[in-house]
Amino acid sequence: MKTSRSLTPQQRQTRATAGAFVGTAIEWYDFFIFGTAAALVFGKVFYPDIAPGAGIMASFATFWVGFLARPLGGVLFGHLGDRFGRKNVLVATLFLMGSATTLIGLLPGYATIGVFAPVALVVLRALQGLAVGGEWAGATLMATESASEKKRGMAGAWVQQGSPAGAIMATLMFLLVGTLDDAAFLSWGWRVPFLFSAVLVIVGLVIRAKVEESADFTESRAAHEVVKVPLVQVFKTASSYVWLGVAASVLGIAIAFFNNTFLLSWTTTSVENGGMGMNRQVILNILLAMAILQFIWQPIAAKIAERIGGVPVMLWGLFLNLLIIVPLFLAIMSANAVAISLVLGVSILGGTGYYAMLSSFLSQAFPVNVRFTGVALANGLCASLIGGSTPLIAQAVLGSLGPWGVAGFYAIIALVTIGGVWGLHRKMSARDARAAQVPTSS
Repeated sequence: MKTSRSLTPQQRQTRATAGAFVGTAIEWYDFFIFGTAAALVFGKVFYPDIAPGAGIMASFATFWVGFLARPLGGVLFGHLGDRFGRKNVLVATLFLMGSATTLIGLLPGYATIGVFAPVALVVLRALQGLAVGGEWAGATLMATESASEKKRGMAGAWVQQGSPAGAIMATLMFLLVGTLDDAAFLSWGWRVPFLFSAVLVIVGLVIRAKVEESADFTESRAAHEVVKVPLVQVFKTASSYVWLGVAASVLGIAIAFFNNTFLLSWTTTSVENGGMGMNRQVILNILLAMAILQFIWQPIAAKIAERIGGVPVMLWGLFLNLLIIVPLFLAIMSANAVAISLVLGVSILGGTGYYAMLSSFLSQAFPVNVRFTGVALANGLCASLIGGSTPLIAQAVLGSLGPWGVAGFYAIIALVTIGGVWGLHRKMSARDARAAQVPTSS
């Protein structure tokens, strides 16, 4: 077996990318099973004494708590990552996420411990949010900072592969336990995916323990560029990049939970309660197919980006996602599984073409010594504002304005993201042009 010192740069890059991907896939699995359970189970298990529609809203509000905690996780783990390195932070976030998820699988319902059940669920969900607040940014930097300049887009795309990989695993687990009758599913079946997280976390920790520190951070530390308070420094030198990064991340965060949580709930809820009354297994199969399509398409989009540039790929993907909104909602309202699959597939191609390049795009916006904090803040603030709230807002809009109101909400998400990507690209280009004009000292 090769020691770390005998590894070639390519082997270090491969190991870093693999460690980032595996850990991120496990963390997204944990996050996605919560979203699926929020749509299918939690309203009945933890909020049984309120009306079905209100139970769904309460469940989605609990889901949002994880996103509200993400900026705190970004500040905490961003500080540690920029001060002491990326590797150990990623081990800590994976352990924290897996522990919280496993405990949710062991949590008694409202019928057993009363109001303490939803309170404990909220606390554990907040711990999940803290973990993901550091995970995504750290994994992005671990992969991209260890890659060559030409391959950073592809390395970042493989970090993004954690999202569809996690969705595939989560959907497969719920398809498996979904074969149980309703009584068994609500009693113990839904807990199985959460308890399985403990096995995945052990595997992830073993893999991540073998990953070396990122090359960029190692060089920055050797040059004594590490700052004492990265949060203060990032707002002093790059605050506009943070807020443009928030806008550029909106669709990337919102789309997954629009599809895997709100859409799942809307289509499977009975017609009497405002849903489409479709079969739960059918919709889960559609979402599984979409996750597989995303997993296949994202590396292809990254290869295209190596030829034509990451920003064009992102913008074309976003415009496609915007144009497909009306056909998508017509398909959903038809309750036709084939129509939903076809149009949602086109939406996935556009949205995930953009998503494939998002992590490497954001990482280029910040200097190395505050990069973890900057990327984590942009992603975490966006998640707290729109990602976790997407199912809650969409459900509220559906109840008050109907499906076309939700379509309008979706269009706003796409337009804000287009503006964020374009604005951040323009600002980064201007910065790089100024840097190129500054004469270097001999």
